[in-house]
Formats: sequence, C-alpha cells, structure tokens
Amino acid sequence: MEKKTFSPWKWQDERSYVQAVEVKNNTGTLYCSGQAAIDSNGISSNEDMKSQLQQSISNLEEVITSAGYECEGIVRLNVYTTSMEELWPHFPILQEWIARHNIKQALTAMEVNVLFETLKVELEATVVK
Repeated sequence: MEKKTFSPWKWQDERSYVQAVEVKNNTGTLYCSGQAAIDSNGISSNEDMKSQLQQSISNLEEVITSAGYECEGIVRLNVYTTSMEELWPHFPILQEWIARHNIKQALTAMEVNVLFETLKVELEATVVK
C-alpha cells in the first residue's frame, strides 16, 4: 500500500490529523461502524466522557486488529460526541493513541444531539492495508 498525506498548512499538526490522505495499491479497505463504550455483553457505559473515550478507542482497536488490519492504516476517523466541551479536555487521550500508532488520517469531529442510549462519544474509521 502506498499512502500519501496532504496538508497545505501546519496548524492541523497540533490537532493530530492531516487535511487529506491518498491511498494507492491497497490490498483491502475496512469500513468500521462507529465504536463506542459498549462492553462485550452489549451494555452501554454510564461512565464519564474520559472513560467512554478510552473504551471507544479500545473497541475500535479491537475491531481493526481482529479483522487483520493495523491501526496505522486508518485513513479516515470521524468523532461524534454529545458534548465537544466535555470531550475536549480528554482529546489528548485520542492524540496519544494516534501518535502511538503513527496514524495519519483525515478527521472530522462533530457534536450531535444524542448517541445510542447513554453513550457520549463514538469513533468511526476507514482503514486500509
């Protein structure tokens, strides 16, 4: 797989994303459903934003690796949250995970009115290899 990123500016670097990603010669593409803080029994979390973000990251990573892909192959990441104000202080948790896996992805983050049941954050990814 050949992956090339494009960012005509530098300001997005501190926010842990790139403006565009081009992929050539990939051998597979994985479209992940939104991953949230739902445990292995299907129970939605009642925990705070930080705990839910950590569980969402863990669930996303588990889906990606169990499908035979690597987190480094993420080219698109969408973040949905019921409160950007509540999420923002914990955003470094996501940034550290992105850095640890050397992920270079296009990113959209948006606040939504409601997520499923008691959920506060959901991560949706496109991964290539």
